[in-house]
Amino acid sequence: MVHAGDAREVHHMCVLIGYGADVICPYMAFESLQLLNSEGKLLGPQGEALSDTEIVKRYIKACGKGIRKVMGKIGICCVQSYKGAQIFEAVGVGKDLIDRCFRGTASRIGGIGFPEIHRNICKTHYLAWPKNTIKAPLLLNPGEFHYRHGSEAHYKDPAVIVGIQTVARINFRKAYEDYKKHSNAASSKCTIRGMLKFKSDPSRTIKIEDVEPAAEIVKRFVTGAMSLGSISKESHETLAIAMNRMGGKSNTGEGGEDPARFKPMANGDSKRSSIKQIASGRFGVTSNYLSNADEIQLKMAQGAKPGEGGELPATKVFGQIAKIRHATEGVGLISPPPHHDIYSIEDLAQLIHDAKNASPQARMSVKLVSEIGVGVVAAGVAKAKADHICVSGHDGGTGAAAWTGIKHAGLPWELGLAEAQHTLVLNNLRSRVVV
Repeated sequence: MVHAGDAREVHHMCVLIGYGADVICPYMAFESLQLLNSEGKLLGPQGEALSDTEIVKRYIKACGKGIRKVMGKIGICCVQSYKGAQIFEAVGVGKDLIDRCFRGTASRIGGIGFPEIHRNICKTHYLAWPKNTIKAPLLLNPGEFHYRHGSEAHYKDPAVIVGIQTVARINFRKAYEDYKKHSNAASSKCTIRGMLKFKSDPSRTIKIEDVEPAAEIVKRFVTGAMSLGSISKESHETLAIAMNRMGGKSNTGEGGEDPARFKPMANGDSKRSSIKQIASGRFGVTSNYLSNADEIQLKMAQGAKPGEGGELPATKVFGQIAKIRHATEGVGLISPPPHHDIYSIEDLAQLIHDAKNASPQARMSVKLVSEIGVGVVAAGVAKAKADHICVSGHDGGTGAAAWTGIKHAGLPWELGLAEAQHTLVLNNLRSRVVV
């Protein structure tokens, strides 16, 4: 039994159960709810007052629902199978702490240990019991889910969002430079790649004439796989037009594409997306769809937010979206994390073979998920005659996901990319595929 004051979120409960807890008593969460209720801040749907017992009961129910959602994302049906299964990978946790408390858990880049945890606990303690002040203690919002100034760093903070909107509206070089500066600063705080620095060696410089012009470099650019429905028709088509103008590729996502977009526009532009994604052969995949592809991407698993991405709420499945996806209006759609017709590398090889026959001119891409062991899968994909491997990570994902599901889902793509590269090189397969 775990009697813990700092267990409060669904993820906390999942980790405790996943490492063997039978019972969890989050006493601080219960006391906080009771305090908020006494201040009249927790009311029922009709504005009615609720008893402390009812408030706690609803909190427990919500935690239970969240735990079941997390279990469902990875296909585990009962708590007995989840308890003690340790199906986690740690990011930013040091070896000493892992060996002592989470033995057997992968933690590839190291990180914090007991001293850092102690400092965090002391910091929280001093906030609750400040010294030399008569002011009432105020527990600060850590900004875990919503951005709070001076708290947890966010990749898409207000400065980045304002910057990209300004650039899009006024198309001014100075505005772009400001946006780039904010974006790079956010990246350095929130990503593994942001912590890396390029080494410079003056003796190995090359002439600028030997570098491809920007107009050629951008032809290798692609957009993320964003489905129609997760973003608007206007956004989806504008992305396609922009990428086609510069010679790059836009990705349909798993939501299909309106056949009317395959025809060139009167002004010479095209709304056709070059990359057509297949998610388990569903959601708008037709012969016409495949034959109009420069690249077919098999979405073997939900990458950005495993089990959370690829979700379209029932209220969004209407009209043209339902028609293109060959779905029933008002019925929600979701991609399971491992897609249902790919249980082995042989299944994947068969799907690659079928897709190549459907569109012989198209490059075959397979989307994998950044996780421990992805290198072995990447080697199998290369042997199955794929032309391209995309390793997806934790950034991105659907806006339909629950807050408790997106914070701790997925791993940085840098980790998966490094492992895939390493394994492919070791097995003499790297020359077969673009990664």
